[in-house]
Amino acid sequence: MSKVLRMPDLQLVQNHAVKPNKVAPKAIEPVDDLTRNVFGLLGVPLDAIDFTTLIRLIDAAAQSASPFLISTPNVNFLIKSQTNREFRHSMQLSDLCLADGMPLIWIAKLLGIPIRERIAGSDLFGRLKSKSGIHRPLKVFLLGGGEGLAASVGTKLNAERGGLECVGFLNPGFGTIEEMSSPEIVGSINASNADLIAVFFGAEKAQAWLVNNHLRLKVPIRAQFGATINFEAGTVRRAPLLLRSTGFEWLWRIKEEPYLWRRYWNDGKALLKLCVSSVLPLMVCEWRMRSVAKLVLDSNQSDEFVTIHLVGGAVASNVDSAIKPFRDALNSGKQVTLNLSKTVHVDARFFGLFVMLSKELSRRAQSLRFTGVTPQIRRIFRLNRFEFLLSQEV
Repeated sequence: MSKVLRMPDLQLVQNHAVKPNKVAPKAIEPVDDLTRNVFGLLGVPLDAIDFTTLIRLIDAAAQSASPFLISTPNVNFLIKSQTNREFRHSMQLSDLCLADGMPLIWIAKLLGIPIRERIAGSDLFGRLKSKSGIHRPLKVFLLGGGEGLAASVGTKLNAERGGLECVGFLNPGFGTIEEMSSPEIVGSINASNADLIAVFFGAEKAQAWLVNNHLRLKVPIRAQFGATINFEAGTVRRAPLLLRSTGFEWLWRIKEEPYLWRRYWNDGKALLKLCVSSVLPLMVCEWRMRSVAKLVLDSNQSDEFVTIHLVGGAVASNVDSAIKPFRDALNSGKQVTLNLSKTVHVDARFFGLFVMLSKELSRRAQSLRFTGVTPQIRRIFRLNRFEFLLSQEV
């Protein structure tokens, strides 16, 4: 394991930095995630958000020292999430899920999901460097990357004096999640007093490491940035903007890193299969259900459960009417059951809401169950790749 290093020119800043628990919050945070504008895309939650709002949320999290986990699903994330439950769960636990990949944007458009802007991890890192919209420079800890890359990027960031100041870096080598989560490593990261930890492992390992150490980390903003460190260090050239915006970045990546061809080949085949088995049928289904009736919600309680009956269309136009009953059930402290026996349709926006409700209930040691799931609605869950939500069906 490489030794943890802190950038010497920022040592004075670290020593005199205000401790996170003494920073007064400057933004009113929502009580829960039910109001997040989240859509379910083939089993993955995606936030419909633009860069301006994203930077504002990151800045608020830094100022309030609030834990803020960011995931950046791309095609590789989407494919891996179909078979890796823990990996998929890491995205459901995230405070933001950003669409990093033009194929996801295209699929969203086909399904009527209003996600128009690709927010790649590399672009986010670049925006944070530019200091645009940030209240103060963010202190960043760089974790991972090839030997010497983190040191090189850290030195470069501090020389630029932009929106990111490197306060530490570490290349932990190739170990297990447990080995890379030792008290020494986590303690050194926390001691850096960083605002942001940028993780440069592979997607599955990075997400697993962040979730595994979620309660131990004091660094508020957490995200994995994948190959960004290679672009920042200049060891790999990033694709021109035209290729990135037209969805052909993968061709450039293969040119720069030929070993990636197998990953792109396998992901491409799996994505094509998903499009045929799920996206095309969903397009037809959404067209047929474009004028579904309004939604009526009716609740009743027992000693242990709150049951909410969803009568009509659980679709985006009706989502606002569902948030308050869902929040009331959440705050009841009881287990929650959603009765779908009279639900005629469920769209991507409601799948996003279901995921957020499940997340919030899990935080409070409560559970979400479904009942009365008709064959038609079960098929909708299956096509959207959210059938796993029915695991607690009664």
